[in-house]
Amino acid sequence: MATPRTIVIVGASLAGLRAAETLRREGYDDRVVLVGAEQHLPYDRPPLSKELLAGEWEREQIALRKQPYDDLGLDLQLGRRGAGLDVSGRVVELDDGETLPFDGLVVATGARPRTLPGTPALDGIFVLRTLDDCLAIRSRLETRPRVVVIGAGFIGSEVAATCRGRGLDVTVLEMLPTPLARAVGPIVGDACGRLHRDHGVDLRCGVTVAGFEGRDRVERVRLADGSALDADLVVVGVGVTPETSWLDGSGLALDDGVVCDMTCLAAPGVVAAGDVARWPNPLFDGESMRVEHWTNATEQGGAAARRLLVDDAGDAEAFAPVPFVWSDQYDVKIQVVGSIRGDDEVAVADGSLDEHRFVALFGRGGRLVGALGFSRPRIVMQYRRMIAERVSWEDALAHAAGG
Repeated sequence: MATPRTIVIVGASLAGLRAAETLRREGYDDRVVLVGAEQHLPYDRPPLSKELLAGEWEREQIALRKQPYDDLGLDLQLGRRGAGLDVSGRVVELDDGETLPFDGLVVATGARPRTLPGTPALDGIFVLRTLDDCLAIRSRLETRPRVVVIGAGFIGSEVAATCRGRGLDVTVLEMLPTPLARAVGPIVGDACGRLHRDHGVDLRCGVTVAGFEGRDRVERVRLADGSALDADLVVVGVGVTPETSWLDGSGLALDDGVVCDMTCLAAPGVVAAGDVARWPNPLFDGESMRVEHWTNATEQGGAAARRLLVDDAGDAEAFAPVPFVWSDQYDVKIQVVGSIRGDDEVAVADGSLDEHRFVALFGRGGRLVGALGFSRPRIVMQYRRMIAERVSWEDALAHAAGG
Protein backbone atom coordinates (compact mmCIF):
# COMPACT_ATOMS: atom_id res chain seq x y z
CA MET A 1 0.00 0.00 0.00
CA ALA A 2 1.36 3.41 -0.91
CA THR A 3 1.82 5.83 1.98
CA PRO A 4 -1.59 7.46 2.55
CA ARG A 5 -1.92 11.20 2.02
CA THR A 6 -4.98 11.63 4.26
CA ILE A 7 -5.58 9.51 7.34
CA VAL A 8 -8.92 9.79 9.12
CA ILE A 9 -9.20 8.60 12.72
CA VAL A 10 -12.79 8.10 13.86
CA GLY A 11 -12.82 8.18 17.65
CA ALA A 12 -11.11 10.86 19.76
CA SER A 13 -10.39 8.17 22.32
CA LEU A 14 -7.20 7.00 23.98
CA ALA A 15 -6.62 4.61 21.07
CA GLY A 16 -7.42 7.33 18.54
CA LEU A 17 -5.09 9.88 20.11
CA ARG A 18 -2.25 7.37 20.46
CA ALA A 19 -2.70 6.50 16.79
CA ALA A 20 -2.36 10.18 15.83
CA GLU A 21 0.69 10.66 18.04
CA THR A 22 2.31 7.53 16.61
CA LEU A 23 1.76 8.68 13.03
CA ARG A 24 3.60 11.92 13.75
CA ARG A 25 6.34 10.18 15.72
CA GLU A 26 6.89 7.81 12.78
CA GLY A 27 7.41 10.78 10.49
CA TYR A 28 4.05 10.90 8.74
CA ASP A 29 3.54 14.59 7.85
CA ASP A 30 0.43 14.60 5.66
CA ARG A 31 -3.14 15.31 6.75
CA VAL A 32 -4.58 13.61 9.85
CA VAL A 33 -8.26 14.15 10.71
CA LEU A 34 -9.41 13.22 14.23
CA VAL A 35 -13.20 12.86 14.57
CA GLY A 36 -14.71 12.72 18.07
CA ALA A 37 -18.34 12.33 19.12
CA GLU A 38 -17.87 14.42 22.27
CA GLN A 39 -17.05 18.13 22.38
CA HIS A 40 -14.14 17.43 24.73
CA LEU A 41 -10.56 16.85 23.72
CA PRO A 42 -9.43 13.26 24.42
CA TYR A 43 -9.44 12.48 28.14
CA ASP A 44 -8.55 9.61 30.44
CA ARG A 45 -11.52 7.40 31.38
CA PRO A 46 -10.26 5.40 34.40
CA PRO A 47 -10.51 8.41 36.78
CA LEU A 48 -14.22 8.80 35.88
CA SER A 49 -15.10 6.02 38.33
CA LYS A 50 -12.39 6.88 40.84
CA GLU A 51 -10.55 10.18 41.44
CA LEU A 52 -12.83 12.46 39.43
CA LEU A 53 -16.01 10.87 40.76
CA ALA A 54 -14.62 11.09 44.30
CA GLY A 55 -14.03 14.83 43.93
CA GLU A 56 -10.29 14.40 44.42
CA TRP A 57 -9.47 15.53 40.87
CA GLU A 58 -10.95 18.12 38.55
CA ARG A 59 -11.63 17.75 34.85
CA GLU A 60 -8.40 19.39 33.66
CA GLN A 61 -6.41 16.65 35.43
CA ILE A 62 -7.75 13.91 33.16
CA ALA A 63 -6.54 15.42 29.87
CA LEU A 64 -4.70 12.72 27.94
CA ARG A 65 -2.30 15.13 26.31
CA LYS A 66 -0.47 17.86 28.21
CA GLN A 67 1.37 19.26 25.18
CA PRO A 68 -0.40 21.61 22.72
CA TYR A 69 -2.48 19.88 20.07
CA ASP A 70 -1.00 22.31 17.55
CA ASP A 71 2.18 20.24 17.83
CA LEU A 72 0.34 17.34 16.18
CA GLY A 73 -1.10 19.40 13.34
CA LEU A 74 -4.45 17.61 13.46
CA ASP A 75 -7.69 18.55 11.74
CA LEU A 76 -9.86 18.22 14.86
CA GLN A 77 -13.52 17.47 14.22
CA LEU A 78 -15.08 17.32 17.71
CA GLY A 79 -18.76 16.93 18.47
CA ARG A 80 -19.21 14.88 15.29
CA ARG A 81 -19.89 11.17 14.86
CA GLY A 82 -19.13 8.67 12.18
CA ALA A 83 -22.43 7.72 10.53
CA GLY A 84 -21.32 5.50 7.67
CA LEU A 85 -18.35 4.06 5.84
CA ASP A 86 -17.76 3.23 2.18
CA VAL A 87 -14.63 1.08 2.22
CA SER A 88 -14.29 0.70 -1.54
CA GLY A 89 -15.00 4.40 -2.14
CA ARG A 90 -12.67 5.46 0.69
CA VAL A 91 -15.19 7.80 2.32
CA VAL A 92 -16.40 8.30 5.90
CA GLU A 93 -19.83 9.86 6.31
CA LEU A 94 -20.43 12.06 9.36
CA ASP A 95 -23.69 12.50 11.26
CA ASP A 96 -24.37 15.88 9.63
CA GLY A 97 -24.07 14.40 6.15
CA GLU A 98 -20.58 15.68 5.40
CA THR A 99 -18.18 13.16 3.87
CA LEU A 100 -14.48 12.76 4.57
CA PRO A 101 -12.38 11.08 1.85
CA PHE A 102 -9.43 9.08 3.16
CA ASP A 103 -6.47 7.04 2.05
CA GLY A 104 -6.07 5.41 5.46
CA LEU A 105 -8.63 4.95 8.24
CA VAL A 106 -8.32 4.16 11.94
CA VAL A 107 -11.55 2.95 13.58
CA ALA A 108 -11.28 3.81 17.29
CA THR A 109 -14.90 4.43 18.27
CA GLY A 110 -14.69 2.44 21.49
CA ALA A 111 -17.82 1.07 23.14
CA ARG A 112 -21.11 2.24 24.57
CA PRO A 113 -22.69 1.16 27.87
CA ARG A 114 -25.37 -1.50 27.87
CA THR A 115 -28.68 -0.51 29.43
CA LEU A 116 -31.41 -2.55 31.06
CA PRO A 117 -34.41 -3.24 28.81
CA GLY A 118 -37.46 -1.18 29.71
CA THR A 119 -35.58 1.38 31.81
CA PRO A 120 -37.97 4.31 32.32
CA ALA A 121 -37.00 7.93 31.80
CA LEU A 122 -36.63 8.64 35.51
CA ASP A 123 -34.18 11.19 36.85
CA GLY A 124 -31.42 9.59 38.91
CA ILE A 125 -30.69 6.54 36.72
CA PHE A 126 -27.25 6.75 35.11
CA VAL A 127 -24.64 4.87 33.15
CA LEU A 128 -20.99 5.89 33.44
CA ARG A 129 -18.93 6.16 30.29
CA THR A 130 -18.26 9.83 29.55
CA LEU A 131 -16.96 12.88 31.35
CA ASP A 132 -20.46 14.36 31.32
CA ASP A 133 -21.85 11.16 32.90
CA CYS A 134 -19.26 11.39 35.67
CA LEU A 135 -19.89 15.05 36.46
CA ALA A 136 -23.65 14.50 36.54
CA ILE A 137 -23.30 11.60 38.98
CA ARG A 138 -20.76 13.49 41.09
CA SER A 139 -23.10 16.41 41.54
CA ARG A 140 -25.75 14.03 42.92
CA LEU A 141 -23.33 12.51 45.39
CA GLU A 142 -23.18 15.87 47.17
CA THR A 143 -26.76 15.29 48.33
CA ARG A 144 -25.69 12.05 50.10
CA PRO A 145 -28.08 9.75 48.23
CA ARG A 146 -28.82 6.09 48.85
CA VAL A 147 -26.83 4.51 46.02
CA VAL A 148 -27.70 1.31 44.16
CA VAL A 149 -25.15 -0.03 41.68
CA ILE A 150 -26.36 -2.65 39.21
CA GLY A 151 -23.50 -4.89 38.12
CA ALA A 152 -20.36 -5.89 40.03
CA GLY A 153 -17.87 -5.76 37.17
CA PHE A 154 -14.93 -3.37 37.28
CA ILE A 155 -16.93 -0.19 36.60
CA GLY A 156 -19.71 -1.04 39.05
CA SER A 157 -17.21 -2.11 41.69
CA GLU A 158 -15.15 1.05 41.31
CA VAL A 159 -18.25 3.24 41.58
CA ALA A 160 -19.32 1.34 44.70
CA ALA A 161 -15.87 1.73 46.25
CA THR A 162 -15.77 5.44 45.46
CA CYS A 163 -19.22 6.02 46.93
CA ARG A 164 -18.32 4.08 50.09
CA GLY A 165 -15.19 6.22 50.32
CA ARG A 166 -17.51 9.22 50.48
CA GLY A 167 -19.39 7.61 53.36
CA LEU A 168 -22.54 6.78 51.39
CA ASP A 169 -24.87 3.82 51.80
CA VAL A 170 -24.24 1.52 48.83
CA THR A 171 -26.03 -1.59 47.62
CA VAL A 172 -24.57 -3.58 44.72
CA LEU A 173 -26.83 -5.94 42.77
CA GLU A 174 -25.20 -8.71 40.74
CA MET A 175 -27.01 -11.29 38.63
CA LEU A 176 -24.15 -13.83 38.83
CA PRO A 177 -23.37 -15.88 41.96
CA THR A 178 -20.16 -13.88 42.58
CA PRO A 179 -18.70 -10.70 41.11
CA LEU A 180 -16.86 -11.34 37.84
CA ALA A 181 -17.82 -15.02 37.92
CA ARG A 182 -17.58 -15.47 34.15
CA ALA A 183 -14.21 -13.75 34.00
CA VAL A 184 -12.36 -15.06 37.07
CA GLY A 185 -14.38 -18.01 38.36
CA PRO A 186 -15.93 -18.63 41.78
CA ILE A 187 -12.79 -18.66 43.96
CA VAL A 188 -11.45 -15.26 42.96
CA GLY A 189 -14.99 -13.92 42.41
CA ASP A 190 -15.80 -14.72 46.03
CA ALA A 191 -12.68 -12.81 47.11
CA CYS A 192 -13.91 -9.79 45.14
CA GLY A 193 -17.25 -10.07 46.91
CA ARG A 194 -15.65 -10.20 50.36
CA LEU A 195 -13.68 -7.06 49.55
CA HIS A 196 -16.97 -5.18 49.09
CA ARG A 197 -18.64 -6.62 52.14
CA ASP A 198 -15.62 -5.94 54.35
CA HIS A 199 -15.95 -2.27 53.40
CA GLY A 200 -19.61 -2.03 54.30
CA VAL A 201 -21.26 -2.56 50.91
CA ASP A 202 -24.55 -4.45 50.84
CA LEU A 203 -23.60 -6.86 48.04
CA ARG A 204 -26.43 -9.06 46.77
CA CYS A 205 -25.52 -11.73 44.24
CA GLY A 206 -27.78 -13.99 42.23
CA VAL A 207 -30.47 -11.32 41.98
CA THR A 208 -32.26 -9.94 38.94
CA VAL A 209 -33.56 -6.40 38.52
CA ALA A 210 -37.18 -6.35 37.37
CA GLY A 211 -37.67 -2.59 37.06
CA PHE A 212 -37.62 0.84 38.64
CA GLU A 213 -40.26 2.81 40.52
CA GLY A 214 -40.75 6.52 41.07
CA ARG A 215 -42.69 9.54 39.89
CA ASP A 216 -40.31 11.94 38.18
CA ARG A 217 -37.16 10.48 39.70
CA VAL A 218 -36.11 7.02 40.77
CA GLU A 219 -37.27 6.04 44.24
CA ARG A 220 -36.95 2.25 44.28
CA VAL A 221 -35.33 -0.64 42.41
CA ARG A 222 -37.70 -3.59 42.05
CA LEU A 223 -36.24 -7.11 42.09
CA ALA A 224 -37.52 -10.24 40.39
CA ASP A 225 -38.45 -11.83 43.74
CA GLY A 226 -40.97 -9.04 44.34
CA SER A 227 -38.90 -7.10 46.86
CA ALA A 228 -37.79 -3.50 46.36
CA LEU A 229 -34.84 -1.35 47.46
CA ASP A 230 -35.10 2.36 48.22
CA ALA A 231 -32.74 4.33 45.99
CA ASP A 232 -32.00 7.96 45.25
CA LEU A 233 -29.26 7.28 42.70
CA VAL A 234 -28.81 4.23 40.47
CA VAL A 235 -25.71 3.52 38.40
CA VAL A 236 -26.11 0.77 35.82
CA GLY A 237 -22.83 -0.98 35.10
CA VAL A 238 -23.73 -4.11 33.15
CA GLY A 239 -21.00 -3.98 30.55
CA VAL A 240 -20.49 -2.34 27.18
CA THR A 241 -20.96 -3.18 23.54
CA PRO A 242 -18.53 -2.09 20.79
CA GLU A 243 -19.59 1.01 18.89
CA THR A 244 -19.95 -0.49 15.43
CA SER A 245 -23.50 0.43 14.41
CA TRP A 246 -22.19 3.17 12.12
CA LEU A 247 -20.28 0.49 10.21
CA ASP A 248 -23.32 -1.61 9.27
CA GLY A 249 -23.26 -2.23 5.54
CA SER A 250 -19.70 -0.97 5.20
CA GLY A 251 -18.31 -4.32 4.13
CA LEU A 252 -16.14 -4.65 7.24
CA ALA A 253 -16.54 -7.91 9.15
CA LEU A 254 -18.36 -7.19 12.41
CA ASP A 255 -18.58 -9.75 15.21
CA ASP A 256 -18.73 -8.18 18.67
CA GLY A 257 -16.29 -5.61 17.31
CA VAL A 258 -14.45 -4.89 14.08
CA VAL A 259 -12.76 -8.10 13.01
CA CYS A 260 -9.09 -7.57 12.15
CA ASP A 261 -6.15 -9.76 11.26
CA MET A 262 -3.25 -10.16 13.67
CA THR A 263 -1.76 -6.86 12.48
CA CYS A 264 -4.94 -4.84 13.28
CA LEU A 265 -5.89 -4.62 9.59
CA ALA A 266 -9.65 -4.85 8.96
CA ALA A 267 -9.56 -4.14 5.20
CA PRO A 268 -6.98 -2.65 2.83
CA GLY A 269 -6.15 0.77 4.25
CA VAL A 270 -8.44 0.30 7.28
CA VAL A 271 -7.31 -0.61 10.80
CA ALA A 272 -9.05 -0.73 14.15
CA ALA A 273 -7.82 -0.24 17.72
CA GLY A 274 -9.04 -0.19 21.30
CA ASP A 275 -12.37 -1.39 22.69
CA VAL A 276 -13.88 -1.72 19.20
CA ALA A 277 -11.22 -4.03 17.73
CA ARG A 278 -11.26 -7.84 17.68
CA TRP A 279 -8.14 -9.63 16.51
CA PRO A 280 -6.42 -13.04 16.79
CA ASN A 281 -3.60 -12.70 19.33
CA PRO A 282 -0.77 -14.98 18.15
CA LEU A 283 0.72 -15.09 21.64
CA PHE A 284 -2.37 -17.06 22.69
CA ASP A 285 -2.40 -19.32 19.62
CA GLY A 286 -4.66 -17.01 17.65
CA GLU A 287 -7.33 -16.64 20.33
CA SER A 288 -9.81 -13.99 19.20
CA MET A 289 -9.65 -11.07 21.62
CA ARG A 290 -11.42 -7.79 22.22
CA VAL A 291 -9.89 -5.99 25.20
CA GLU A 292 -11.70 -3.07 26.83
CA HIS A 293 -8.93 -1.61 28.94
CA TRP A 294 -6.45 1.26 29.01
CA THR A 295 -3.17 -0.49 28.28
CA ASN A 296 -4.53 -2.30 25.26
CA ALA A 297 -6.01 0.92 23.84
CA THR A 298 -2.72 2.78 24.07
CA GLU A 299 -0.63 -0.10 22.69
CA GLN A 300 -3.05 -1.06 19.93
CA GLY A 301 -3.56 2.54 18.85
CA GLY A 302 0.14 2.75 18.13
CA ALA A 303 0.27 -0.65 16.46
CA ALA A 304 -2.66 0.15 14.19
CA ALA A 305 -1.12 3.45 13.12
CA ARG A 306 2.17 1.77 12.24
CA ARG A 307 0.27 -0.84 10.21
CA LEU A 308 -1.14 1.90 7.98
CA LEU A 309 2.36 3.04 7.14
CA VAL A 310 3.62 -0.38 6.04
CA ASP A 311 3.79 -0.76 2.26
CA ASP A 312 4.53 -4.48 2.17
CA ALA A 313 2.14 -6.70 4.15
CA GLY A 314 5.01 -9.10 4.71
CA ASP A 315 6.73 -6.42 6.81
CA ALA A 316 3.70 -5.86 9.05
CA GLU A 317 4.22 -6.74 12.70
CA ALA A 318 1.67 -8.88 14.52
CA PHE A 319 0.06 -7.31 17.58
CA ALA A 320 0.76 -9.88 20.28
CA PRO A 321 0.57 -8.33 23.74
CA VAL A 322 0.03 -9.86 27.16
CA PRO A 323 -3.12 -7.92 28.13
CA PHE A 324 -2.81 -5.91 31.34
CA VAL A 325 -5.74 -4.53 33.33
CA TRP A 326 -5.94 -2.83 36.71
CA SER A 327 -8.65 -1.58 39.03
CA ASP A 328 -8.36 0.47 42.23
CA GLN A 329 -11.00 -0.45 44.82
CA TYR A 330 -10.87 0.79 48.41
CA ASP A 331 -7.23 0.33 49.52
CA VAL A 332 -6.57 -2.53 47.08
CA LYS A 333 -4.99 -2.41 43.63
CA ILE A 334 -6.31 -5.28 41.52
CA GLN A 335 -4.12 -6.25 38.56
CA VAL A 336 -4.87 -8.81 35.86
CA VAL A 337 -2.43 -10.00 33.21
CA GLY A 338 -3.03 -12.39 30.36
CA SER A 339 -6.27 -13.89 29.09
CA ILE A 340 -8.37 -15.44 31.84
CA ARG A 341 -11.75 -17.17 31.93
CA GLY A 342 -14.07 -18.35 34.62
CA ASP A 343 -13.52 -22.02 33.71
CA ASP A 344 -9.71 -21.92 33.79
CA GLU A 345 -7.68 -23.90 36.28
CA VAL A 346 -6.96 -21.64 39.27
CA ALA A 347 -4.23 -21.84 41.89
CA VAL A 348 -3.39 -19.33 44.62
CA ALA A 349 0.35 -18.80 44.23
CA ASP A 350 1.01 -16.21 46.90
CA GLY A 351 -0.64 -14.61 49.93
CA SER A 352 -4.12 -14.95 51.39
CA LEU A 353 -7.54 -14.50 49.83
CA ASP A 354 -9.00 -13.56 53.23
CA GLU A 355 -6.46 -10.78 53.77
CA HIS A 356 -7.08 -9.21 50.32
CA ARG A 357 -3.41 -9.68 49.41
CA PHE A 358 -2.70 -12.54 47.02
CA VAL A 359 -1.84 -13.70 43.51
CA ALA A 360 -3.96 -16.30 41.71
CA LEU A 361 -2.73 -18.09 38.59
CA PHE A 362 -4.90 -19.21 35.68
CA GLY A 363 -4.09 -22.15 33.43
CA ARG A 364 -5.62 -23.43 30.21
CA GLY A 365 -4.49 -26.06 27.73
CA GLY A 366 -1.47 -26.93 29.83
CA ARG A 367 -0.17 -23.37 29.81
CA LEU A 368 -0.05 -20.39 32.16
CA VAL A 369 -2.47 -17.91 30.56
CA GLY A 370 -3.10 -15.35 33.29
CA ALA A 371 -2.55 -14.03 36.78
CA LEU A 372 -4.63 -11.83 39.07
CA GLY A 373 -3.27 -10.04 42.11
CA PHE A 374 -4.62 -8.01 44.98
CA SER A 375 -1.91 -5.47 45.94
CA ARG A 376 0.96 -7.66 44.69
CA PRO A 377 2.23 -5.66 41.68
CA ARG A 378 5.80 -6.94 41.58
CA ILE A 379 4.76 -10.60 41.63
CA VAL A 380 2.01 -10.09 39.05
CA MET A 381 4.53 -8.52 36.66
CA GLN A 382 6.80 -11.55 37.09
CA TYR A 383 3.99 -13.76 35.87
CA ARG A 384 3.29 -11.38 32.99
CA ARG A 385 6.80 -12.07 31.73
CA MET A 386 6.25 -15.80 32.14
CA ILE A 387 3.04 -15.62 30.10
CA ALA A 388 4.95 -13.86 27.32
CA GLU A 389 7.51 -16.69 27.46
CA ARG A 390 4.70 -19.30 27.09
CA VAL A 391 5.57 -21.02 30.35
CA SER A 392 3.70 -24.27 30.99
CA TRP A 393 1.11 -24.58 33.76
CA GLU A 394 3.27 -27.18 35.49
CA ASP A 395 6.32 -24.91 35.46
CA ALA A 396 4.26 -21.97 36.71
CA LEU A 397 3.02 -24.00 39.68
CA ALA A 398 6.56 -25.18 40.37
CA HIS A 399 7.77 -21.57 40.31
CA ALA A 400 5.02 -20.60 42.76
CA ALA A 401 5.89 -23.50 45.08
CA GLY A 402 9.55 -22.48 45.01
CA GLY A 403 8.46 -19.01 45.90
